[in-house]
Amino acid sequence: MLIITGATGQLGRAVIENLLTRVDSAQIVASVRDPAKATAFTSQGVTVRTGDFAEPNGLAAAFAGARQVLVTSVDQLGETALRMHQAAIEAACAAGAQRVLYTSHMGAQANSPFVPACDHAATEAILAGTGVPFTSMRHGFYAESAMHMIGHGLEAGEIRMPEDGPVSWTARADLAEADAVLLANEGRLDGITLPLTAPEAITMADLAAIASELTGREIKRVVLSDEAWRDEKVAQGVPAPMAEMLLGTFRAARRGDFATIDPALEELLGRRPQTMRDVLAHKLKAA
Repeated sequence: MLIITGATGQLGRAVIENLLTRVDSAQIVASVRDPAKATAFTSQGVTVRTGDFAEPNGLAAAFAGARQVLVTSVDQLGETALRMHQAAIEAACAAGAQRVLYTSHMGAQANSPFVPACDHAATEAILAGTGVPFTSMRHGFYAESAMHMIGHGLEAGEIRMPEDGPVSWTARADLAEADAVLLANEGRLDGITLPLTAPEAITMADLAAIASELTGREIKRVVLSDEAWRDEKVAQGVPAPMAEMLLGTFRAARRGDFATIDPALEELLGRRPQTMRDVLAHKLKAA
């Protein structure tokens, strides 16, 4: 069985949708915290089980019969994230999984100013210590995150952010498809993958220029100091610790932590991945 955790999340749901075009639905198990949100899977022949990384005792049943387990990284930070990831990894190993796959990040490293990158690096160390074959997919930074960071900047005509650096923003849909390819082709990649990224890395100034071209009106790139940006976010209602954590994204980008591009994603997909221009054009068309 192929156990997909976080299956009702945006990534997990897309992974299953892609898997359904590659393997028999009877091989797929959706592990979710709330089965009531996963009824669409049942109608497609996918088995739905209750699984919550915060409730390790229930994971044995969720992962029963596992051949491979996709551990989808949680939306938590620090010790909480590591505790939950470790619980899922240990449960997968105890269930006899022949391979554990994990959704990591291209910027994973222990000394990153971007806190989630430190968590991903620590989780990869946990995986490596199990002795079980694993694949840690180092996903490019989600293009959807860039759109969230911009917020209402396109409508306002200004992208107001701290100094940044090039980022190889990568479409979540492309990464979900690549994850499905790896699940369907067992053992194709062993250990930590190369960065799975879009074919280009751009700055927020580049993004403003692309947006200006696509919209036909000027979108300015306004550079704020770290302190001014943080204060602006706090004034908008973002908790101060969260604003400080988000600043780590820009600090890491300035170091070049997210600038790498690699053909690995294109090779997995068998086609050119979407660029940020593609993602932005689609968003503007749908608006």
